[in-house]
Amino acid sequence: MPIYKLSSLLFISFLSASCTFSPSSPKGPDLGKPMTQEDVRKLDISIGPDGIGLPSGSGNAISGQKVYIAKCQSCHGEKGLGKPADALVGGINSLATNKPIRTVGSFWPYATTLFDYTRRAMPLQNPKSLSNEEVYAVTAYVLYLNGIISEDYLLSNQNLAAIKMPNKDGFIDFSKQGSVQYK
Repeated sequence: MPIYKLSSLLFISFLSASCTFSPSSPKGPDLGKPMTQEDVRKLDISIGPDGIGLPSGSGNAISGQKVYIAKCQSCHGEKGLGKPADALVGGINSLATNKPIRTVGSFWPYATTLFDYTRRAMPLQNPKSLSNEEVYAVTAYVLYLNGIISEDYLLSNQNLAAIKMPNKDGFIDFSKQGSVQYK
């Protein structure tokens, strides 16, 4: 038998023997702890296009402007025009051009997505720090800057999902039965 086959056979035999004779731990390494339903509820804050799960609260662009200036403007610029971070305003009808501008007003299909993202990820230096009222207000302000709602429109969990975004029809709704065939 060639030496490489013999050494491989010996190695496998040694490995099998060491696994058989080594003491095994009857339980795992005690990393983490099981999550309770309450733990899951606190983390499960996703809001889909239908608005199911939106928290209570409301706000308009007038109050949202104050929140925006205090907590958003340093990254997204005056009136959402960008710099140093992405612009939130403008770009309407630019998606089919050679230089599309993807903003909340031109690209995002659902207003609930703006609320959801703002609530969980903004402000960048302190995510999840805004109250529900602040999130509704700053969402209203950004929608107002994009000409989607009026300045005094009271945005709430009751009407946010009904907001029609300019690019709503620019996306394929994969949630509808038969729209996608998976193998």
